[in-house]
Amino acid sequence: MNHEIRAPQVRLIDENGEMLGIMTSEEALRIARNRGLDLLEVAANSNPPTCKIIDYGKYKYEQKKKQAQARKNQVIIVTKEIQLRPRTDVHDIEFKTKHARRFLLDGDKVKISVQFLGREMAHQEIGLETLNKVLDSLKDLCMVETPPKMEGKQLFALIAPDPAKIRAFKKAQEAAAAAAGSGSNPSSSQKGHSSSDS
Repeated sequence: MNHEIRAPQVRLIDENGEMLGIMTSEEALRIARNRGLDLLEVAANSNPPTCKIIDYGKYKYEQKKKQAQARKNQVIIVTKEIQLRPRTDVHDIEFKTKHARRFLLDGDKVKISVQFLGREMAHQEIGLETLNKVLDSLKDLCMVETPPKMEGKQLFALIAPDPAKIRAFKKAQEAAAAAAGSGSNPSSSQKGHSSSDS
């Protein structure tokens, strides 16, 4: 930038994007200074290098804004976890499965783990059965990224939201809500008929 440009000649573009031609870097810098702006090398590998007259402060600000927008547009995937035990009762499993459904609908991955303590390690099939029940009840929303596997004293599976299944699920919910809403309308229209009959 400015005095740091070492090339003897440069191809100059002004602040409006207009080509000013090839000239010495000193001449290009003098033109930029006369306009109260900076000279920035934008294509160092071209022959001669291409420089542009810009407001460097404004340029840096716009770059920062673009980076912030790019970060804002990034999709951040969070992994939530629900923990079970081999002998977790049915009500608790239903409650935790409801949470897992909500996480999946929010776009989060879910790690479902079954923790074994002491003698429970001898009956891992009970934990696997529990885990498979949960996976089965969530299959309408998810895809299994990591099938059930043991890691130390823990059996776990990792599931992720399946966009196609979630769209179908939401569409079915909307259809059910619309049907429920239209189900209440016929009674009101019947009232209208009975008042007109009288």
